Amino acid sequence: MNHEAVLNRADLAPPLRASVDMKTTGLLTIMAILTAFFLSTWYLHPTPAAAVVEVPPGVVAPADQKIMKEIVAAFDRAEVAVQHADLEALMNFYAKAYNYHGLKRSDVRRVWGEVFTHYEGLTSKHVFTELKLVRDDGVRKAYVTCTGGLYGTENQTGKPITIDSWVQEVHHLVKEKGGWKFLGNAGGAPPSAPPGSAPHHPLF
Repeated sequence: MNHEAVLNRADLAPPLRASVDMKTTGLLTIMAILTAFFLSTWYLHPTPAAAVVEVPPGVVAPADQKIMKEIVAAFDRAEVAVQHADLEALMNFYAKAYNYHGLKRSDVRRVWGEVFTHYEGLTSKHVFTELKLVRDDGVRKAYVTCTGGLYGTENQTGKPITIDSWVQEVHHLVKEKGGWKFLGNAGGAPPSAPPGSAPHHPLF
């Protein structure tokens, strides 16, 4: 162990040392959550969980906690619709102006219809690592950086499969009557879809 490093750390003033400890703890927590997510994606088929959205400590400013709770609640309701393969209920969470690089609500409806036809036992997972809020012509919008995945079991083979996954993509949401809704993906269009995946991320 580097005793000089230990002494230097011990010599820090208590408030500064506490600040360093909090920042270190926050970073370690985020790294641990993302590591656990990748392990579950690559090696395990996740089982349904009470909370499909994880928000590491320190990601959301105190003033934005209420809005993040609203956004998480929207994702939770969407997850219930996904697990019940309820297409009508799920489409309630897509904004009228939904646009994913030219794909509209009718396209995402078709994608989900295909997913529900070919897979069962569907679940999703989201790890939010950044939240940005803006106001555009009086309309409140949110940009949520997310790593996640959509999982299910193939009807034809009975095998668990990762239907879709994404890393550090940005959910684009808008506050409409009835709550937060999916507006699209604020990032660039993927060059190609992985084999066996939906044509685009259906949860964007």
